[in-house]
Amino acid sequence: MLSIGQFSKICMVTVKALRHYDRMGLIHPCYVNKENGYRYYSEEQIADMLYINKLKRCGFSLSDIKDIKSSDTDLLIARLKKQRGVLSEEISKQREAVSEIDAYIAALERTGTIMQNENNYRVEITTTADIMVISNRQNMSVDDFGKYYSMLYKRCWEEDLILNGICMAIYHDKEFDPENSDIELALGVKEGEKYDKIISGTECAVTTHYGGYSRLSEAYGAVTKWIFDNGYEIAGAPYEIYVKTQFDKIPVDEWETRVYFPVRKK
Repeated sequence: MLSIGQFSKICMVTVKALRHYDRMGLIHPCYVNKENGYRYYSEEQIADMLYINKLKRCGFSLSDIKDIKSSDTDLLIARLKKQRGVLSEEISKQREAVSEIDAYIAALERTGTIMQNENNYRVEITTTADIMVISNRQNMSVDDFGKYYSMLYKRCWEEDLILNGICMAIYHDKEFDPENSDIELALGVKEGEKYDKIISGTECAVTTHYGGYSRLSEAYGAVTKWIFDNGYEIAGAPYEIYVKTQFDKIPVDEWETRVYFPVRKK
């Protein structure tokens, strides 16, 4: 048997962590001396601890690992694939953040401020056409977009619908909550196809945002300021149409999103 210190050193995990793993039922000592409370582990448990370490490096929580340990191979593969997607999304966000930091450094060196981009949005008034869509309106977080868009695309395939290339999100909430907002995701369908509703054409203030979605608030701020500076008022839920995205296999700074605010003259 190995003392807890020896086991800690071999597996490169602290004694404090081993005690915590024991309390939560993740890995128990094979023997505890009743007189002095010393804990001992068997040589066979080294593989068990190394397995836990592997899953920790994959980003799984300890409670997840406890569940995974009793999983069969197929379930483990499914959990690993899901975790890979989560980490890939985090990497994408981190790369976007690095790109944004580079832009801020360049702006500071050039102008002395990182707020210069707010003046770069060109806002114009346009009258939009009616858009026939299939849609899915839910209380969702912004991280749920992929799941609900997948449901819409699956429906297109099942019902043999022909899309017109419009992919949009409509924000119905009066305030923004990234974890639980009233959002409607929609895909435009070609004329003659079955549809759920028509997004009626109306007068809109619109601008184009280039880059990642973390900075979309800058576009929203620019449009809102323009609306109030030019004698208009907001007359409906704002929405986004995704013109170019990561699925076009282009760099983040080339992603193109059109931001629409229905408006009317005061």
